[in-house]
Amino acid sequence: MKKLGGALSIVLALSLSNSVAFAEPDENTLVVEGETLVTDLEAPEDSPLDHIYSGWRFRSPETQSLQTDDFENPAFAAVENAIAEFETVDGDAGKSCASCHSIGDFEGLRASLPRWNEKLGKPETLEMIINRSRTEHMQAEPWKWEAPEMLAMTSYIGLQSRGQPVDVQTDGPMEEWAKKGEELYYAKVGQLNMSCSQCHEDNYGNMIRADHLSQGQINGFPVYRLKWGGLGSIHRRFSGCMKNIRAEPYKHGSDEFIALELYVASRGEGLSVETPAVRN
Repeated sequence: MKKLGGALSIVLALSLSNSVAFAEPDENTLVVEGETLVTDLEAPEDSPLDHIYSGWRFRSPETQSLQTDDFENPAFAAVENAIAEFETVDGDAGKSCASCHSIGDFEGLRASLPRWNEKLGKPETLEMIINRSRTEHMQAEPWKWEAPEMLAMTSYIGLQSRGQPVDVQTDGPMEEWAKKGEELYYAKVGQLNMSCSQCHEDNYGNMIRADHLSQGQINGFPVYRLKWGGLGSIHRRFSGCMKNIRAEPYKHGSDEFIALELYVASRGEGLSVETPAVRN
């Protein structure tokens, strides 16, 4: 059984009025459109985790089932919009995404993000790649991070990597950013003086607010959350977590969230990309 740490004990006490024993995630298999995805695997020796689990493993059977059929997955309404958007001319250059790319060009991309961009001198996320293409090649206005068009397109592009293992670079120029992300992950912040690790490393599997805490893996983003009633980015989830512990969130697209995204992605290496996933 995992023991609850100070601040989190208070949060759980307020949420549940009593403590809950740790429970292993259900031993079930995620099969989407006939393809079996990796949702659990042995952690490498240098991992702080004993075992690596996708967030899908902690969800209710009803929520899990929504992800097994693209017709039932509510995120696919946005994917359909992105298919049309991909062919739509926008901007002064008179180009669409399809003017330069076929959607198959992006196979494997989501699994390797964030990735190093030499010109920027920093890692770039999928949102940054899309907006760079829009502004530099299409001469179109960039999309906001949580705009419906951006969430739809990141889902559509991410879908091309579904089933592929997460594999991000953490050495070379990315090493400094991965270390920065790790520092942020373990830093206690906010009025509740809590870190990411207290929930997603020390207490995954425990119940909080009538739901299981997961390991916080990001292999399914952007995800359709039933709580949100729509899609949301990785940075929206980070921001929400910080608000929950009464901390001032970093901005979407900030260096802090990019570093955190890189580090959290590295914690789930080997898990299958599930984009677009469904969560509670």
